[in-house]
Amino acid sequence: MVSSKTSAGRSETKATVSPGAVREAALTLFAERGYHGTALSQIADALGIRTPSLYNHMKSKQDLLRDIIADTTEQVWADYEQAVHGVGDVVERLRRAARVYALRHATHRREAIIVNRDVDSLEEPVRSEVLELRRRHACAIRDLIEEGVREGRFTEPEPTLAAFGILEMCVSIARWFREDGPQSAEAVAETYSRYALRVAGLS
Repeated sequence: MVSSKTSAGRSETKATVSPGAVREAALTLFAERGYHGTALSQIADALGIRTPSLYNHMKSKQDLLRDIIADTTEQVWADYEQAVHGVGDVVERLRRAARVYALRHATHRREAIIVNRDVDSLEEPVRSEVLELRRRHACAIRDLIEEGVREGRFTEPEPTLAAFGILEMCVSIARWFREDGPQSAEAVAETYSRYALRVAGLS
């Protein structure tokens, strides 16, 4: 492990710093302080290195935000597609879609907080691409509810509002869930999947 002295006399352990470590530090600080409330110097301090050394492992703070939000949004959509793939029953598809979305917000809390608070800080064209993928996900949930209504499985007369309610309900998990709480992430996700069916008006 190679170490060097910074101008402040600190020992800088270069071998422990990587792009992944920089992303982890940014995840924590962005979630705690917000994108605009986090300076690169604070990320460097969290890693025990000088600010200029960050550029050996990243391009810019905006690129860190872009990678976090774009990757997370793509993973949410992939979760959805995997959850509903090959499932014929519309009620089960909505249950699985809600469950996997709730579970992600319990198990990836930092990413969820950043995506839902700091998306407007993204530069174009990435901001529009992220928002379009989020709209696709919301429309997919709405379409499941509409399909269920047509089949007589759901009774909710406002599928768009119901879809919004289900998604926002799951998003809120990131704000309150704790790993050391009384229920596991899986248990919370299972409960919220049942709530989603109630919101859709399961008949």
